[in-house]
Amino acid sequence: QVHLVESGGGLVQPGGSLRLSCAASGIIFSISGIHWYRQAPGKEREWVAFIASGGATTYADSVKGRFSISRDNAKNTVYLQMNSLKPGDTAVYYCKHHTHWGQGTQVTVSS
Repeated sequence: QVHLVESGGGLVQPGGSLRLSCAASGIIFSISGIHWYRQAPGKEREWVAFIASGGATTYADSVKGRFSISRDNAKNTVYLQMNSLKPGDTAVYYCKHHTHWGQGTQVTVSS
């Protein structure tokens, strides 16, 4: 059974940083690509970033240069390092593998 658990969200001031984690189980993690998505209140869920099994990464234009996705295969975990955060980054952040989603972690950027 696939299980994805996000953590690391919280309240941060504009310009601050957070690192989100996505711990995976029930998959062969080392050969699995993982996505990060986010959903702001009243908006549709949007794709944020992807990391392939080999480590190649892609980003949405809205976060390019500020967010960085990485993985630790020994810990079955994918990270999303978020820097220079803006109020517009406020959302629930989810990780996804194929059709499986985590429960999400709330990120709030506010002064």
